[in-house]
Formats: sequence, structure tokens, C-alpha cells
Amino acid sequence: MEYLLIDNGSLQAASYRNLQAVAAALGRRVGVRVHPVSLLHSRKIDPAELGGMRAWTFEPFVRERIAAGVRTFGILPFFFGPTGAITRYLPERLEALRARHGPFGVVRAPFLFDGDAGLDRAVAEIVADNVRRCARKKGLRRPPVVLVDHGSPLAAVACVRNYIAGQLSVLLGPKEVARVGAASMERREGAEYEFNEPLLERRLRSPGYDSGDVVVAMLFLSPGRHAGPGGDVAAICTAAAADQPALRCHMTDLVGTRPGIVDLLSERFAALQSRPVTL
Repeated sequence: MEYLLIDNGSLQAASYRNLQAVAAALGRRVGVRVHPVSLLHSRKIDPAELGGMRAWTFEPFVRERIAAGVRTFGILPFFFGPTGAITRYLPERLEALRARHGPFGVVRAPFLFDGDAGLDRAVAEIVADNVRRCARKKGLRRPPVVLVDHGSPLAAVACVRNYIAGQLSVLLGPKEVARVGAASMERREGAEYEFNEPLLERRLRSPGYDSGDVVVAMLFLSPGRHAGPGGDVAAICTAAAADQPALRCHMTDLVGTRPGIVDLLSERFAALQSRPVTL
């Protein structure tokens, strides 16, 4: 079986480099090779930006491995919750690949937030540690916290974000933070996507979050166009502070760049062996 750590993909080399680093660290932890593979986009990254290595995307990777005789694949989703990229797009691509190459086996591990594992606080604990590190570094005392993710067209993904925000509030408590709220970086138009509200730009203009020091807790995995230096989240924070001179935003590290992500993924790797989801 070939094991794949799969993200959505990015045109930014920093995003794929992080995927490479996490896959390599996970492979060392569990004792098997774990391949960094994006669903889309990353194949356009110049190999010179990746130390001469090629960035793999899913379909070319699977075709190459099938040609080499591999017929089973284990997928570790590098996603917080049940994104359509894994629950909808990936099965469609597997159907097309099987139509061309014949049957082959694919199983996947739970998402990073494992809703079937009872009280799963692994993601929230990494975020809480990031908030604490940010507060210590900046000398903040009981700041309000906004947990922000990308935003999704699927309500189930927003529910995961909101649930993690609730866990974060409990883990930090009133002695460490004033309050914890959730927000989306962006959303689609239409009333059917209002579950993404409030947007970060609105949260940072609402009472309790519109002045003083506010920690923006990043529910993102890898740096890129949205979460990297000068990215979309940073631009939203800068614009909010420009409108409200008393506001000072402090962004945390990303979840997928912290050592705890390998601990979490090693648990998901174990779950892949004991309770795999067949695709």
C-alpha cells in the first residue's frame, strides 16, 4: 500500500513545502513512506522552488503508481473536517481512474477533527497552544480570540470550526482569554451560505473584538495565498486596524506548522489501520 498525505493544493511553493515536511516527519514517526500529494494546483509549482523535486497532484501520482504495479492506496486527509474535496471531488476522480485503469483499492483515515472518536480535542489543543505562545510573545493579558478558517460551502465544515471554537474557549478559560469567537475568511454569496457568518472583517468590527489586542487564531494548515505572510487574512486584519486605530490584531502560527500536527496525524494513521473508510 502507498500512503498519501493529501491537501487541496496551492500555487504557492511554501504550501507544498510544508506538506512535504509534514509527510516526511509522519513517515519517520510511523515507519513507512508517506507521499505529499495535492488534489489540484501544486503541479504548476516550479521544481526549482522545491529543491528540484516535483510537486505531485493526485491523478498523475496514482496513474504513475498503478503503472508501477501498485493497486492499493491509503489516504490521510490534511483537512480539518469533511470538505467536499475529499467527500465529493475525490470519489469522482477515483471513478474516472478506475474506468481507465481497472479496479484498485483506496481507503482513507479520519479527518484531522475526528467526529467519530468521542471527545476529540487534538486540533483545539494545538490552537490553544498557539494562542498561548502568541500571548506570551506579545505580552498580552486575557485578549479576546477569533478562531478563523477559510470558510466553506458545506455547513458540516463550518460546524467543525464552531465546535473547535467551543473547545478552545473551554481549554483557555476566562483566566487566559476574555472570550472566543469564530469567523470565516470568506464565503459564497447567498442566504444558503450564511452559516459562514460572521466574516472576519465583520467580527473585527463587532463589540468585544473591535479594539485593543485581539488574537486571530489561525485554523489553517499551511502558508499560502490565504494564510501566508501578507496573505488574505493578514490583509483583512490590516484593513480592520486601519478603520479602527485602537485595534491591534495578532495572528497565531498555523496548525499544520506546529510539531503537534505529527502527533495528531500518527493517530489518524493508526485509525487508518483499525477503522478505514473505503472509497
